[in-house]
Amino acid sequence: MLNVLVLHGPNLNLLGTREPDIYGTETLADIDSLLTTLAKELKIMVRIKQSNSEEKLIEALHSAREWANGVLFNPGAFTHTSVALRDAISAINIPVVEVHLSNIHARESFRRESLLAPVCIGSISGFGSQSYLLGLHALTTNIQSS
Repeated sequence: MLNVLVLHGPNLNLLGTREPDIYGTETLADIDSLLTTLAKELKIMVRIKQSNSEEKLIEALHSAREWANGVLFNPGAFTHTSVALRDAISAINIPVVEVHLSNIHARESFRRESLLAPVCIGSISGFGSQSYLLGLHALTTNIQSS
């Protein structure tokens, strides 16, 4: 059975009430429920974590190399600022798919560049909670075809 770490970055714990015009009205619990249901259909195990701390996200990535076949990661605003997360993704040597609820390329100019995308196997953005589901499908397919 495949094991996947799902990581939610900073401020995603506020989904449902945080800027619903950009991020929608679904809560993080709603998204986690969708992911858990899809994981059962795909016959994979997911461990889901959220942190507002860059340090805890890095530690989760490091830990994932011991048990996970891949990572589905919404790094939030760290997407645009964190060389440390980029280095952690490079160091773990397992596939990572970057996902975003909003289309980062249609947002403010400072949100249009991802420091993490070049070290991920792919990025999906702009489809709301479907970005996560598309990302989980893509990650699973990538792992199974490797």
